[in-house]
Amino acid sequence: MSGDTTSERSGWRSAAEPSVERVRSGARPGDVSGLVEYTLRLGDDALILSQRLGEWITRAPQLEEDVALANIALDLLGQARSLLTYAGEAEGAGRDEDALAYWRDERDFRNVLLVERPNGDFAETMARQLWFTSYQYELYDRLRASADPTLAAVAAKAVKEVAYHRDHAAQWVLRLGDGTDESRRRMQGGLAAVAPYVDELFDPDGVTGGLGAVAVDPAALREPSERHVDGVLDRAGLERPPEPAHVARGGRRGLHTEVMGYLLAEMQHLHRSHEGASW
Repeated sequence: MSGDTTSERSGWRSAAEPSVERVRSGARPGDVSGLVEYTLRLGDDALILSQRLGEWITRAPQLEEDVALANIALDLLGQARSLLTYAGEAEGAGRDEDALAYWRDERDFRNVLLVERPNGDFAETMARQLWFTSYQYELYDRLRASADPTLAAVAAKAVKEVAYHRDHAAQWVLRLGDGTDESRRRMQGGLAAVAPYVDELFDPDGVTGGLGAVAVDPAALREPSERHVDGVLDRAGLERPPEPAHVARGGRRGLHTEVMGYLLAEMQHLHRSHEGASW
């Protein structure tokens, strides 16, 4: 992930130091660890989904989709860089974005299970994209008003990117749902496949609650996210799958599915094989 520094690339770092110091010297013990945990969650979501979408390059159904998904993956990687850099600064243990991306083990990652799922076919990937981008757009839109100026600045930039990601997913769901019998069947199947992993996006907990105006309550994002998804499905002539018998969760606590280990092995292999190497 190294190269040009995040501060040079995004221009948000000037707010970072005052923000970290404000939390460190603020009211309650544990504020810093809460800030680190929250920032890691957002950064890990973006990082792991970026890795998954990168797997579509040379495999997408159209050449234009190779480019589109690569660009979305790069946007997410940029978000991950900003967030992981800030998490390292808030932590104060000397870990930079590369250390957090490449030298943490599976149980240390805090991403939701939805983003680590295998891509499946293209319709399943678009179902995942529809749900995650609907959630992420609402998250960043509200996070722009965060009491933490660094998180607010990252969100203000990212929400513009995610608006495109959300529209891209919606257009493909419409195209597949309102296409042939086969494309509709696959799109409906993709929605059913990701359904058990959706609820975790909106789970509130003590971390977000304890950060007050710094964070966004995930539960508050459910209604607008579902409204957007339902609107797309209605236009596409698709149905929201029934409530799944089992709801998968645990990623926020470091409890991941089997596929996460394989994903990290591929993502971290080069960096761990050549420790300390740089361009």
